[in-house]
Amino acid sequence: MALMMSLTAMSIDTILPALAEIGRDLRVQGVNDNQLIVSLLIFGMSLGQMFYGPLSDSIGRKPTIYIGFTIYIAGCLLSLTTTLFPVMLAGRILQGLGGAGPRIVTIAIIRDQYEGRAMARVLSVVLSVFIFVPVIAPSIGQAILIFADWRAIFIVFIALALIAVCWFAIRQPETLAPVRRTRFSPMRIATGVREVCAIRVSFGYTLAAGFIFGSFFGYLNSAQQIFQGLYGLGARFPLFFGLIAFSIGCALLFNARMVMRFGMRLLTRRALIGISALSSFYFIVAWAADGRPPLWSLMGYLMVTFFGIGILFGNMNAIAMEPLGRIAGVGAAVVGSLSTLISVPVGILIGQCYNETVLPLTGGFAVFSIVSLLAIRWTEKRKPAAR
Repeated sequence: MALMMSLTAMSIDTILPALAEIGRDLRVQGVNDNQLIVSLLIFGMSLGQMFYGPLSDSIGRKPTIYIGFTIYIAGCLLSLTTTLFPVMLAGRILQGLGGAGPRIVTIAIIRDQYEGRAMARVLSVVLSVFIFVPVIAPSIGQAILIFADWRAIFIVFIALALIAVCWFAIRQPETLAPVRRTRFSPMRIATGVREVCAIRVSFGYTLAAGFIFGSFFGYLNSAQQIFQGLYGLGARFPLFFGLIAFSIGCALLFNARMVMRFGMRLLTRRALIGISALSSFYFIVAWAADGRPPLWSLMGYLMVTFFGIGILFGNMNAIAMEPLGRIAGVGAAVVGSLSTLISVPVGILIGQCYNETVLPLTGGFAVFSIVSLLAIRWTEKRKPAAR
């Protein structure tokens, strides 16, 4: 499961060192437009998530994942063979649409077998493997560029997809028995949306996740420009990117241990408070340095902030999914799709505001972590003490 979920991260992070080369090769006009190669994959993923959950409730978890991998590989082939930037973006949307299948149905498979804090723990363990992929993915992309051009990266994506789907077919049993399956229909999706939105906990934590993870996507959009452009790291960019990703992986492992002791909600609130306070302070520090603080201080800020992000990853999804056991498939679809649809424009906004300083990034984390806190405060208002 972790291998399948990591495919999305690989598709985003491996391509980062190649963004500038792809932009030159496909004659992209605006420097910030290269970010769309990242953003539109995430957008495609947000669209796909809405349908894979209900589809998996209808035909089973495994056939749905096979469909997703097929679409993903088709998108890779389109991006691999194109000479036009719009076609590249279309291929990335298809990769997102396809990659959403393994990502969202994996969560439904976990929900089929676990619930509550146990589900949060399993999600954290799976996501810890998933999040360690960005530690090495940019280095893989950089290494590929030494021996070949950027098109070879998409060949690697196709190979990884084939390995993942074959391993899944052999090792993972079907978790949704035929007697529990429901007929697929657009009306069921609409009903699921209404039900999720009517449950205060699910809706509120979905909104909160969308805002804070939008800041995370803003980082993904602008990381290559910040580290290679602003700080001139060149081929060393993957090392710094991987170090920050390592802090998220450590946080996920930490959360897997602490969540059983302290609970999901307490850890979530503390992480958001820490991110908002630190980001507000560091924005002032960066502003005083004309938007270019020393690299060591930026790395320290990002590693602490992303440790907090790592704590939020498993917990927010688990809290939002907790009341949705009866509709796990469509619930996972709505929670994932809605949160990502919120995250994508937030991430694009932060990325497109890049102005050769770190101010849009640090300001984005400060603003949207506070917005997430407000969403959680609204969600928990007049609610009995949480477990």
